[in-house]
Amino acid sequence: MDFLAVFLIALGLSADCFAVSVCGSISMGAALDRIKALKVAVSFGFFQAGMILAGFLAGNTVVELIENFDHWLAFGLLAFIGVRMIKESFEKEAECEVVDISRGKALLSLSVATSIDSLAAGLTFAIVETGILGPAVVVGMTAFVVTLIGIAIGRRVGDLAGKRAELFGGLVLIGIGVKVLLEGLF
Repeated sequence: MDFLAVFLIALGLSADCFAVSVCGSISMGAALDRIKALKVAVSFGFFQAGMILAGFLAGNTVVELIENFDHWLAFGLLAFIGVRMIKESFEKEAECEVVDISRGKALLSLSVATSIDSLAAGLTFAIVETGILGPAVVVGMTAFVVTLIGIAIGRRVGDLAGKRAELFGGLVLIGIGVKVLLEGLF
């Protein structure tokens, strides 16, 4: 998989990080200082990278069993993630609760929740038999940067941008899935 495809996947996977960081920065306001913002971004990036590695390792155990239809499975996983993100982008979002997203259970649960999709993406990387360390770094760093951008934007534009990011991210993931399917068929 080329760098552009990996980067587009990373952007798609980071959409949840963006949406959560926008909402978190709106909720916390000035209480979300630079140190707390960095803590959130590092945690989100770490979990994104870790989950994609875990998915890849799990996927490598079953690759030989599914190699005849792996491109369909990769397409299905990416399309599923993408459609779910698009659906979520149209759902009415609850009001942001004032929660300190930079510590404790909130930080851990948000880090896991925003990175679940990376587990499936890691499985996809195993299916298409590509390396994983480079993509894991790209995904982690992209999530880190996107989270910081979301925090900065959240203070200025509100939660509308978070929903649009999920829509865009879902469309990108479906597009990458179609590309993988077409490459597998032809």
